[in-house]
Amino acid sequence: MNWDDYSAALFDLDGVVTPTAEVHMRAWSAMFNEFLTARGVAEPYTDDDYFAHVDGKPRYEGVAAFLASRGIDLPQGDPSDDPSAQTVCGLGNRKNDAFNEVLEADGVQAYPGSVRLLEALAARSMPMAIVSSSNNAPAVLETAGVAHFFSFVMHGGVASERGIAGKPAPDTFVVAAQELGVTPAQAVVLEDALSGVQAGAAGHFGLVIGVDRGAGTAALTDAGATLVVKDLEELL
Repeated sequence: MNWDDYSAALFDLDGVVTPTAEVHMRAWSAMFNEFLTARGVAEPYTDDDYFAHVDGKPRYEGVAAFLASRGIDLPQGDPSDDPSAQTVCGLGNRKNDAFNEVLEADGVQAYPGSVRLLEALAARSMPMAIVSSSNNAPAVLETAGVAHFFSFVMHGGVASERGIAGKPAPDTFVVAAQELGVTPAQAVVLEDALSGVQAGAAGHFGLVIGVDRGAGTAALTDAGATLVVKDLEELL
């Protein structure tokens, strides 16, 4: 690709800039399997469930999507619910606590290839933003030492406060492009989640790059990626 053809880059965070998608996957697995075991459900939650129902979506929407896939009906509850509450929001908050415990204990480092791309784009004065469904995005960026690359961070909390629809709707990417002063056609979307790729395609962005961290090249292409890479260093 030729970066001269574009005016801004919009990065998902988990699985694109940092390997925190793996932390999220472990936290989701621990929370859901504990929940399923307590309800006497024999079929466990697996990584396939993560990619199919949870990956890239706002936290409570991911919970609701997985529960619906298993025919489990819980009250929605409220974001203020205690993590022990048997509600969609309670389960989401329980998962968030597990994620934060791992992040605090282990820290996180950005993918080396991603850092090299960020440095190269910064040298070109390319405006960059993070577009993440996770409320934890600012903390992850600071912990990984890459916050300074991004002039705007669209995370789950910002989207909720502004009433912006989450992925797979394109709205969070569109607003991030506006914050950088560009149109969608001028911006590149970089995503590892099928829901995020779908969002980029729906928003008619100039280029939608799928980063294959496990979803698979075919699935990312089917979701709307115009280019699929294994590592962002391939884009240098």
